[in-house]
Amino acid sequence: MSARVDLVVGLGNPGPEYEHTRHNAGFWFLDALAYAHNVGFRQEKKFHGAVARIDVNGHEVWLLKPDTFMNLSGQAVQALASFYKIELTHILVVHDDLDLSPGIARLKQGGGHGGHNGLRDIASRMGGNGFLRLRLGIGHPGDRQKVTGHVLKKATDDDRTEIERAIELAMRVLPDVVNGDLQKAMNQLHSQPGNGTRDE
Repeated sequence: MSARVDLVVGLGNPGPEYEHTRHNAGFWFLDALAYAHNVGFRQEKKFHGAVARIDVNGHEVWLLKPDTFMNLSGQAVQALASFYKIELTHILVVHDDLDLSPGIARLKQGGGHGGHNGLRDIASRMGGNGFLRLRLGIGHPGDRQKVTGHVLKKATDDDRTEIERAIELAMRVLPDVVNGDLQKAMNQLHSQPGNGTRDE
């Protein structure tokens, strides 16, 4: 058993020009989650983002979409976590991942930022990297020089379909993550058909 989750943060960039870009996969997850729970987001200046609350098996969970742009994601996380006294290990960060193919979702606790500026800023401002992560694969363009363009471009229809399928799979195990049973959630998610082990 790990810590219960009190805050789920989706990473992305604000504004309509970024809405459909691969870098916004974390926002897509939170939007799907809010829709499934029939709640809407509201802007909160003091938290530098849009927030909502959902009930997961009787446990209240905050949802946060920072509007600070990716490189300053930690500003929003720090503001909300500090206000509600949410510890680092009770935070789940949902983000796009170049090292996983579209359609692959992985849960992970701790670890480095892997060059992801959102994760880097959260770890820096929160004083550690022990938060949980839900990694949503967006694929790699095959050339490091093309990474920025890849993440900031609109996903192809096929990629978007695969990413949304991974989001759906991840949402099924979220109650176990929130309840602190990360291992059970990982076992279920990582063994889902079509969410195979070729990309770790």
